[in-house]
Amino acid sequence: MRRSSPGRTTVARPGTWADRLRFVAAGVLLVDPAGRLLLQLRDGHAAYHPNVWGLPGGQWEPGETVAEAAVWELYEETGLSPDGELRLFARQELPELGWVKHYSCGATRARQEDVVLGEGAAMLFVPAGEVLDGRPYTPGTVAVLTRFPASPEYAGLATAGR
Repeated sequence: MRRSSPGRTTVARPGTWADRLRFVAAGVLLVDPAGRLLLQLRDGHAAYHPNVWGLPGGQWEPGETVAEAAVWELYEETGLSPDGELRLFARQELPELGWVKHYSCGATRARQEDVVLGEGAAMLFVPAGEVLDGRPYTPGTVAVLTRFPASPEYAGLATAGR
């Protein structure tokens, strides 16, 4: 048996992509009072996908929930905590990499000057309409960033801080 995600144990059949699952990630879609999204530029020392943009987050560890992993990674990388509980926005399977990514969303009253860069080359709040303006991203991130600003979840978070 292999633990594939928090709270769910599956039996992987040999030859299936679940049998090759190597990495479960927790990413955070953090929205500030102006409706901007927090993005991270990974540095050249990143173990995966150096020098491209992504979201704050990291690897889920056994014994924690995805939400706990997301909160911990956000704090570790930015010094920020969400203003309330994070809610799961999307789960994404990337079988070509052997990854499953969980994207949680939440609001913050933090401003750019409150961000403490704990990991990466940069961490910026970017207007939602500009997040896809030519930046190279980690695998799967563009698909989520395309959907999120048009979602009811984003609308609720973007207006909550005003």
